[in-house]
Formats: sequence, C-alpha cells, structure tokens
Amino acid sequence: MIRRWNPETVAAPAGPYSHLAHVSADHDVVVLAGQVGTLPDGSLAGEDSLSQARAVFANIERLLEAAGAGPAQLVRLFSMVSGTEHLPGFRTAMTETFARWFPGGDYPPQTLIVVAALAAPALTVEVEALAALPR
Repeated sequence: MIRRWNPETVAAPAGPYSHLAHVSADHDVVVLAGQVGTLPDGSLAGEDSLSQARAVFANIERLLEAAGAGPAQLVRLFSMVSGTEHLPGFRTAMTETFARWFPGGDYPPQTLIVVAALAAPALTVEVEALAALPR
C-alpha cells in the first residue's frame, strides 16, 4: 500500500503534491528514468513546453503500463523545466494529467526545479519518477 499525506505540522503544499509518501514492505520499487518531450518514434513532440510536457506524462504512463503499474502506484515525481518561461505550459499539462491520474487529489510527493538547460537545447521539460508495485 502507498499512503500519501500532509501532516498539519507543516504548511499545506504549494501545489498538487503531498509532503509524505510511505510504501509498505510488500511492494517492489520501480525507477523511471527522466522522460523528455519525445514521441514514441523519438521525434520531438513540439517546440513548446505544453506539447513536450504532455508527451512526458504520456511516456510516464506508457512506462508504468509496461511495468504492470499505473499512476496510482507513483510514489514520487521529480520535474525539471528549462527556464521560467516554460512553467505555464508544464503546469497546464500537469494539471490536465493529474486531473485524470489523481481525480481524488491524492497526489504523490513532487519536486519541481527550474534549470538552465536540459540534455539537448530543444528540450524544455524532463520528469523522472519512482513507483511501487505490490508483490
């Protein structure tokens, strides 16, 4: 079981995430490498961060499915956006995706950082994830 929560002893989260997640011992950990805004054929989803972020979340969903999991098994997300100008597109895609993935608002812990650049100049968003699957 994955339990996510926000204790009253700290401020409420500033966005769609939980402060804590606990995974019971009867789970296996699955690590997803950082996903970027490419389509399954390797082409860039678009030049804008909205298109790329949508592709990132779709890639994460496909990887989870390949591992026999789904968004409910996400334990943690770590997001990187290459410049503050790309935050609105990323946040729009995240809001759309999270509404579908977590309709009850039971969000996993998440960190979002703004970086100077990603591995290739055309990339605007990268997200890595940690999931836990019941044994």
